[in-house]
Amino acid sequence: MDGMAGGKSSLSWAVNISVVVLVLLWLFPTVGLLVSSFRTADQIAGSGWWTAMLPQERNETLRTDRPGDLETIPQVDGVYVVEGNLFVADGRTEGGAAISAWGTGSLAIDEFVPGDTAPLDDGQAITVQENGDYVWTSPTPQEGRGQRVFTTAATPPEFTVENYDNMLFDPSNREGMTKAFFNTLTVTIPATIIPILIAAFAAYALAWMDFPGRALLIAAVVGLLVVPLQLALIPLLRLHNEIGIGKGYLGVWLAHTGFGLPLAIYLLRNYMVGLPRDIIENARVDGATDFQIFVKIILPLSYPALASFAIFQFLWTWNDLLVSLVFLIDSSGDTTVMTKQIVELLGSRGGNWEILATAAFVSIAVPLLVFFSLQRFLVRGLLAGSVK
Repeated sequence: MDGMAGGKSSLSWAVNISVVVLVLLWLFPTVGLLVSSFRTADQIAGSGWWTAMLPQERNETLRTDRPGDLETIPQVDGVYVVEGNLFVADGRTEGGAAISAWGTGSLAIDEFVPGDTAPLDDGQAITVQENGDYVWTSPTPQEGRGQRVFTTAATPPEFTVENYDNMLFDPSNREGMTKAFFNTLTVTIPATIIPILIAAFAAYALAWMDFPGRALLIAAVVGLLVVPLQLALIPLLRLHNEIGIGKGYLGVWLAHTGFGLPLAIYLLRNYMVGLPRDIIENARVDGATDFQIFVKIILPLSYPALASFAIFQFLWTWNDLLVSLVFLIDSSGDTTVMTKQIVELLGSRGGNWEILATAAFVSIAVPLLVFFSLQRFLVRGLLAGSVK
């Protein structure tokens, strides 16, 4: 029956739907970023990633081959004829797109359909076919640049690994991203381990040791959970500058440690309180010290909570930009992290979104690996202390 112990809740369907919605909200942007990283710049600019498997219709301005590049222009019945393919002249593969409409002026880009002949100045004319083949005729030899043609063409789905090649193997990008990758690891790993070590000791003391003011300390930890990070940046930076650690890794490690400790202590303390009391009391009867109990009993049993916080702290630190910008002040770029490197890439490349999408997906590869490696402990750690 609903509401009885062991019975199935009548709201289980709502919980299942909520979980599915949350998963989709997380999954869609990630999949979109992955798909965009394999698309060309024209496709990203012309359509969303969800249409990547469909033909894309877009307007383009193409030109015929330059008559000056031809050794001789053949004559047919006294008329000079230049033949070729618009897509090949633009450096693409012939047959890659199908033209549905075309024109010779910007005000009427769909004036003609494939197979029509458009009159040009000085008695010239041009005919364009669906596959891009053209025939440009003139009573006198054609000169100058090629004839401009405005096309509306449907191109098939196209994917490329050139974005990753440019990002990972192009020397101009590889040096910056490689250095930023290792700088981010240098920031993230200590900033994840240090708060876990401190919080584990503090959580054990707050959970199993009696001392004056313990309740006040627990209340203070809970209160610190709601303190905005931005509120402490300026006074903390001034303190770091006064003691000489405001422009290096030590300062950013301590900043991440301070901002992550309240949640770590709260999460681990709730988990340790729920551990069986009999195990700890029996260990004390056998003569074990608090340190031995903590190392040999509490830590092994608290692995789910430790892994749960490690996921959160690693993700927050890896994706952080604000703390790194404030505490890693280095004009030479030797301590630039990946989030800042991507911002600089955006500033230097402007609208090259395919490179930015690739760089962003490269930056989330490590957090995804960490999350999927430890995600089985996440729910167990989040439910710490919720059931007695």
